[in-house]
Amino acid sequence: MSKQARTFLTIGAILGAISVAVGAFGAHGLNDFLEEAGRIDTFKTAVNYLWYHTFAVLLVGLISMHKPSKLIHLAGYLFLLGILLFSGSLFLLIKTSNPSLGAVTPFGGLMFIVGWVLLAVGIFKR
Repeated sequence: MSKQARTFLTIGAILGAISVAVGAFGAHGLNDFLEEAGRIDTFKTAVNYLWYHTFAVLLVGLISMHKPSKLIHLAGYLFLLGILLFSGSLFLLIKTSNPSLGAVTPFGGLMFIVGWVLLAVGIFKR
């Protein structure tokens, strides 16, 4: 197994654990806070995108095991950056109530979109 494949699979597995932990903490430990702040939907969106793109990172690792490609690896890094910018900015928005953090979120979404496109191109070219 290549180093890149092992890296993406390991990071994906860790992100999976983080996704479950954050989701459970939100549902059980933060529910009252989220409800009072009116941020339940924001939290759910952040966790959902974290969860979905955890699978995208794992997918990059699996594909890299069989057909390594610079485009596919770049897609994986963009998924990771997208998680940080998209879900991370939403989590910070919830914690700080700083509305300017919402301006960061679309950049994370853009990273997700470009990541998916590069993944498709990388697979097609192989």
